[in-house]
Amino acid sequence: MIMLAHLTIKRFFEKTASDDPVPGGGSIAALSAAAASSLVEMAANLTIGKKGYNEVEEEMKAISKHASLYRDKLIQDMDKDSDAYKQVIAAFRLPRRTEEEIKYRKEAIEDGLKHAALVPLSVAKNAFKLIDLAGKTVAKGYKNAVTDGMVAAVTARSAALSALYNVKINLNSIKDRSFVYEVSKQITHLENEIRRKEKQVLSKADL
Repeated sequence: MIMLAHLTIKRFFEKTASDDPVPGGGSIAALSAAAASSLVEMAANLTIGKKGYNEVEEEMKAISKHASLYRDKLIQDMDKDSDAYKQVIAAFRLPRRTEEEIKYRKEAIEDGLKHAALVPLSVAKNAFKLIDLAGKTVAKGYKNAVTDGMVAAVTARSAALSALYNVKINLNSIKDRSFVYEVSKQITHLENEIRRKEKQVLSKADL
């Protein structure tokens, strides 16, 4: 099976636009976060070696390295999100002729929904971390790349909030109230922090 990341941009968007439910919003959120990480890398790499930025060179190298790791993980999350959706659909299609089959099907659906919630939750958390990295390139990086850092922050913010929508829709169908409660608390905290961090980052830009 071809991974989503191996498709051309044109083919990926054609596949998204089709009546196939995958890739969907979760994969797009991961893609957006991966794009943000690439811009963070670029802003950091453009700073490295530039005259007048010697004091932040090591920090920019570290930022570039971390952003690269996030990029690789988020690219993988594009497929993980689609696979999680397929897992839920497969669980709903399980037979339910006997009591044992009904019980197994319910457990499989619950497990699938939890996994489908945790994948975009991870995307949201990593996208949030990218906002902070982007902020460092905006505040300390090469001044001619400041807008790239800002676009990275805004894109990461959108990716994070988008991923959380996908968490929420799966929580609506999960029966485990303890799981729903704990994840919901994380969502509320993240939503507040994401908006706060984006505002903080953009305030550092002198435009």
